[in-house]
Amino acid sequence: MTTAPGGPAPRRATIKDVAARAGVSIGAVSLAANNRPGVSDATRARILAAAAELGWQPSQAAKALSGNGRRTDTIGLVIARPARQLGLEPYYMEFISGVKSVLEEQSCSLLLHLVRDTDREIEIQTEWWQSRRISGSIIVDLTDADPRIPALERIGLPAVAVGHPHLTGRFASVWTDDAAAVEEAVRYLAFLGHRRICRVGGNAALGHTIIRTAALEAITRELGLEEARSIPTDYSGEQGARATRTLLTSPRPPTAIIYDNDIMAVAGLSVASEMGLSVPADLSLVAWDDSQLCQLTHPTLSAMSHDVFGFGAEAARRLFAVINRETPASGQAPRLVLVPRGSSGRAAV
Repeated sequence: MTTAPGGPAPRRATIKDVAARAGVSIGAVSLAANNRPGVSDATRARILAAAAELGWQPSQAAKALSGNGRRTDTIGLVIARPARQLGLEPYYMEFISGVKSVLEEQSCSLLLHLVRDTDREIEIQTEWWQSRRISGSIIVDLTDADPRIPALERIGLPAVAVGHPHLTGRFASVWTDDAAAVEEAVRYLAFLGHRRICRVGGNAALGHTIIRTAALEAITRELGLEEARSIPTDYSGEQGARATRTLLTSPRPPTAIIYDNDIMAVAGLSVASEMGLSVPADLSLVAWDDSQLCQLTHPTLSAMSHDVFGFGAEAARRLFAVINRETPASGQAPRLVLVPRGSSGRAAV
């Protein structure tokens, strides 16, 4: 659980707090909260008003397990992505698998929810925590000045945020060095003679997208390359293909493109073929994450590789450290490593 400077983290209201506020017994609170007979309408209204004031809800897990005496822990994960897109995204499938591997070791469950935006996520996370449905949560896809950070800090939610520490507030964090990865990819392509290197990126509001964009601009200036261009997308193959066409039909088309995920890199490879370009003779491509997709294409895709499964597992392990109040709870994942394959080669003279 996070700790505010100068004092303990906020405490979830309990049934005892509600009973004290309403001036009734704990049993009366239980009857009112579960809509059971045994209390008058006036007393029930007073109890529910006290519960609302304190932000208390009856424990869903306790109700589900009443009678068997067992304790179940559940970890929450909310993702703001369309369900169809998430099912096609290798990164999240690997990440969630890694999280699940640790939860199985701990005999815990994963409560996964897809939402439309961060406002809805705040509502979901708050409901889960106050109703005791979860023991903690993993927060993903952080933006700069992300509204989830202060909102979830205020309710005392134990959480690990997946993102650079400057994005995560007082929450423990796990992150990859995106800037170093971009620099390695660009230096590699520059060594192969590429002077016009562009990027098909992800959601422009996401913190790691901002970091990668700034890193691309910085290393481009340092190496004296032509000004780099980044096109933001929603990570889908459709938008990846559209962005690739935009770049390749521009007055000064790139000779190399870096993609923010593997799906878009595969789509970019198809666009190059569609436009009659040979990869890597005319155009070099570098993917990101290095899922199995990268080795199923022809040519195979060069990629910035990292252990996404292990990254998810590390996020889960660090969340348990937060829940158990162990230290340290934050940490950087192993650095991404460039894996050259058939999609990258020397720039055409």
